[in-house]
Amino acid sequence: MTNASRSGHLLGYARVSTTKQHLEQQLDALNEAGVDRVFTDKKSGRTSERDGLKDLLSFARTGDTVVVAALDRLGRSMTGIIETIAELNERGVNLRSLREGIDFTTSTGKMIASIFAALAEYEVDLKAERAAAAREAAAARGLHTGRPKSLTSEQIALVKRMREAGESMNTISSTLKVSRATLYRAIACSTHE
Repeated sequence: MTNASRSGHLLGYARVSTTKQHLEQQLDALNEAGVDRVFTDKKSGRTSERDGLKDLLSFARTGDTVVVAALDRLGRSMTGIIETIAELNERGVNLRSLREGIDFTTSTGKMIASIFAALAEYEVDLKAERAAAAREAAAARGLHTGRPKSLTSEQIALVKRMREAGESMNTISSTLKVSRATLYRAIACSTHE
């Protein structure tokens, strides 16, 4: 099937948070809206491991429209919802939310989509600014930033002693249960301190 022949399909997405909840109400609304195919998840919106949503995003093409019963089906947090909407918008996939009456194929919907895209970009910028501020504050206090060190200073001293005694990096690596790359990085960093 070519992309051109798929253009304009209505793709439904329904999600409930637990296996004890039921999808029927959402499925009825999506079928009434005339969707061609429905993707579903029975998982919390807080998890990024939603196979149905992944399959939908993989399947959707430019010109298709994703229909949801409500925007909160796309995620549990505003950030998650905005990120999904921004991804759809970037790929030229429209969105219709039945409860909120939002249709991104209309001029008002396109305006709302651009607002969501701007919010997604704003959130990315805020995260970067917060991370930079946290790194600067930690550095000002003399604290280590980034990933925690894999080896303590005592372990690094042990690595150096073992190397001087002629032990191979493979032996040291298995003894300390770290990769050889970690050992080489630790030795390199300790010589620069």
